[in-house]
Amino acid sequence: MPGTDKNSGPSVPGILLRREAGLSLSEQIREGITQAIDEGRLKPGSRVPSCRDLAAQLGVARGTVRAAYDMLVDSQRLVAKGAAGTWVTDIQRPPGESRQQDRVIAPLAAIIHAFDSPPLTFQMGVPANDAFPAKVWSRILTRHAREMVSKPTGYSDPRGSLALRQQLVSYLSMARGIRCQASQVMITNGYAGALGLICLALGLRGKAIWTEDPGYLLARKALTLAGVETIPVAVDEQGLCVEEGIRQAPDAAAVLVTPGQQAPLGMTLSLERRAALLAWARRHGSWIIEDDYLGELQLEGRAAPALAALDDGCVLHIGTFSKTLSPSLRLGYLVVPAHQAAHFGEAAALLAPASSFVLHNAVAEFLLEGHFMRHLRRMKRLYNERLIALLAALQPLFPQASRAALAVIIALPEGCQDTRIAHEALAYGMAPTPLSVWYQDQGRRGLVLSVTTLPKEGFTGSALRLKALIEQFG
Repeated sequence: MPGTDKNSGPSVPGILLRREAGLSLSEQIREGITQAIDEGRLKPGSRVPSCRDLAAQLGVARGTVRAAYDMLVDSQRLVAKGAAGTWVTDIQRPPGESRQQDRVIAPLAAIIHAFDSPPLTFQMGVPANDAFPAKVWSRILTRHAREMVSKPTGYSDPRGSLALRQQLVSYLSMARGIRCQASQVMITNGYAGALGLICLALGLRGKAIWTEDPGYLLARKALTLAGVETIPVAVDEQGLCVEEGIRQAPDAAAVLVTPGQQAPLGMTLSLERRAALLAWARRHGSWIIEDDYLGELQLEGRAAPALAALDDGCVLHIGTFSKTLSPSLRLGYLVVPAHQAAHFGEAAALLAPASSFVLHNAVAEFLLEGHFMRHLRRMKRLYNERLIALLAALQPLFPQASRAALAVIIALPEGCQDTRIAHEALAYGMAPTPLSVWYQDQGRRGLVLSVTTLPKEGFTGSALRLKALIEQFG
């Protein structure tokens, strides 16, 4: 059906949606807008409708339009300008033509760096490799690899190694306050594997989920790809604003939240908000997807218990070894309520079986022998030292710099191209994360500097280079 202007704002003429077509509705919208730009019906520098307005014009969900806009921003056909709306890129270039000056850096390109490359200074999501007990890990991993070769085996448990699941039961009880059985633990291919398993097992396609704003860009994109409508909910100094979520979508199927240390701002969800969130979920039969982001690496005070520790059946707890051991392991875990264990186990067997039992059993032994807890204690001391040193180095250059979990945030003026600055920094061995990509409307600008990948010395020079890039491209 053609889009007609039912609202007072701008419209996109000529979009025709065919629900019986092979392409998804978001792909059809993306193609329609691309064609309108190429044919001159949408001019460079012109504003496109908001997600809400275009969804109303086309009779689709806002999440469907948002997914199309995200794809167009990634391909640099549109640019998001925060509260000012979404606009056609000022200068459209033919496919394959490179333009080095004044280019818009797609949000996804600004945070995904070359695979298999060594970590760069300020890069998020990577632990300190220089602090990893490589000799101990190598010995344990080698022994389990030899055992696998020497023992004939059949199909392995799709939920993951029993040895690792049992060790996680002990660890989660002691460190995160979660009481569960091994049958409730599913080993996954990292965080994405856990989130995908939840979407599949709970049938979340077509349903609405609250997401934190700011929040993890790749999680939002994963949910959109899974056909979920994401509802951005603001955070403040107490974490997720539960009342705002209730006002926007009281009957949402779930919420995705980082209560331990909010990603990326670092605050802990207050006890009052935790109680309100659990009460809402129980009242509406909704799910709480708890991303335990940096939960075991809180540097200030005692770590707050996991939401799953306070729950009686509505929290799905996701954890990984990416920030503590290595992201290259692609090793995560999901803890589900007891009444959902059989269902999730079946879903894992059919759609997302765990792999690499050599790795599972090696990590299990690493936990059993106490190496993991000793490693965490060393890392917390190291990260605290690096955080203090980085703040001291930044203070003369960026007085507004503030700590946020295992990072420091440098706020930048509105309109500053933080994605461009982050992109240019790569050439100097630095990978700061642009703050704007964490926001749904990319409204707030800044740079997030992780302390986990700081060199032992010389990062003052990196700070000076960053200052120069901000002055050049800000």
